[in-house]
Formats: sequence, C-alpha cells, structure tokens
Amino acid sequence: MNDPEKTRKAVSDSYAAAVARPSDGCCGGAQKGGCCGAEQKGASARMGGYAEEQLAALPADAVVNSFGCGNPVAFSEIGEGETVLDLGCGAGIDLLLAAKKVGPSGKVIGVDMTDEMLAKARQNLRTAGAGNTELRAGIIERLPVATESVDWVISNCVINLSPEKQRVFSEIARVLKPGGRMLVSDIVAEELPEEVRTDPGLYAACIAGAVSEREYLLGLQTAGMDGVEVRERLVYDAAQLEELFGAEGQGGCCGSSADSCGCGDGRAAKTGVLAKRLEGKIWSARVFARKPL
Repeated sequence: MNDPEKTRKAVSDSYAAAVARPSDGCCGGAQKGGCCGAEQKGASARMGGYAEEQLAALPADAVVNSFGCGNPVAFSEIGEGETVLDLGCGAGIDLLLAAKKVGPSGKVIGVDMTDEMLAKARQNLRTAGAGNTELRAGIIERLPVATESVDWVISNCVINLSPEKQRVFSEIARVLKPGGRMLVSDIVAEELPEEVRTDPGLYAACIAGAVSEREYLLGLQTAGMDGVEVRERLVYDAAQLEELFGAEGQGGCCGSSADSCGCGDGRAAKTGVLAKRLEGKIWSARVFARKPL
C-alpha cells in the first residue's frame, strides 16, 4: 500500500462494494460489533454511540450505510448558523445530524471520494429535506473547500484510511477559520504486526492504516493546531477485534473481501489468534483540536 493513488482507489472500491450490499456484509470495518445480517441493519450506528431517537429521525438508508466508529457530532459544540465540514461523509448520517444543529442559517458540507457514497448521501439528504447541506466530490488530502471558511471539521473513521495523513491534518488547519474546531472519531493502533500492516483488506477495514495515538496528535500539532487532545477512547477487546476482522465469515468487513478479513478455509482460526495478540492495542478515539486565533 505504498502508492497513495492506488491505496485511495482500493479503499474507494471497497466502500463502493460495501454500500452496494449493506445487508449482506459487515456493518463497516471499524465497529466493535462486527458483522450483521439483515435483521441487524443499523447496528454499526448503534455501536458507534448514536441514540435510538437520533437514528429514528433519519432516513433508514443513511443508518444502514453508516461505516463509522463513533459519533463525532454528539459531543461537539456545533452551534446554529455555523458552517460544518464532514470529511468522508459517506451516506450522510453525520451530515444530517450536523444539519439539525446548525439550522437553516447554517451550512454543512460533505466531501467524499466515492461516487456511490455521494449518490447515497444525495438520496438521503433529499429524503430528509436537508436544504442546508452541500456535497462535493474530492479527496481529504486536497479538499475542495476555501481557506478559512468553516467553523467545524468532523469526520467518522476516515482519516485512518488516508495514505497521506499529514496532508489531511494540514488541510484541516487550512480550511478552519481562526478559532475553528475539529472533532473526529477515528481508529488508532499500537504495535501492529507486519502481516496486518500489509493486508489490503484490513486497510479498508480501518485497521492496517491506523497510526498510534501519539503520532495522530503530533500530526495535528505539526499542522499548527492547538488544544489537541483525546476526549474519549473505546479500546477493543479480543472478541470485538475478532468480529472487526470478519472472523465469523459473514461476508467480509467494510467492503473488503472475506478472504482479506480472515474468513473461510481456516482463516477464522488464524484471525482469532491475531485478535488475542492485538487485544488492547486498537481503539476508537474521539480527537479534538482548535485552530489558533
């Protein structure tokens, strides 16, 4: 995964495949809950900390196609009339929640590189009647957003997928207004073995590309952000990691192939061993930062 363009294409293809079969595979790569069948649609969003009343007010398609690892809007201080940018907006679940917070005088911009995701988001925004939202095609390493034009940057388990994370952190600092804030949910990891780092399926599953928490925070500081801190952590245990890796063989995870996730032909047993080795070394973090005045 050394070529950034090839990495981005592989990730985009994985998510395009995932959104095409939301009831057949896992509910997104970075969930503590792992795979789900048709009877558990929306489990990913619930695992990520979204309240039932929030989900009930959203289009069902936005909930089913949520592939995040947290709820970056829930504990933000987004206010009425503000402009919010969602990096890797996917099918639009966080766009819709943010749109409610900013109200008709505010604006929410969603950026995604996957056409299939943007199509889903467009449909869901139309269903919800969210007129204060806008979708833009692009990559998070080169945002199609004006400098110092947004009050908030949010993102849900997307930055870990970038092969050029420092560029992403610099872009966040660029587009935020002075005093603007960032609150993202993302996966971080410590001491991942080479067999994980080089697995394309586990990259798309939000694991192989994850950096350490220290490196993540340092990247934001290097980009010029201050007040950088982790406000919440959800550390995955072995059972959660086994489901995360797709060990039960229920159709792959996060759009990746079942084989890449360790499913089938004895791979499930191997993945179970790997999950035990990595217990306590992978977690979802809610990261906050502010652009200096």
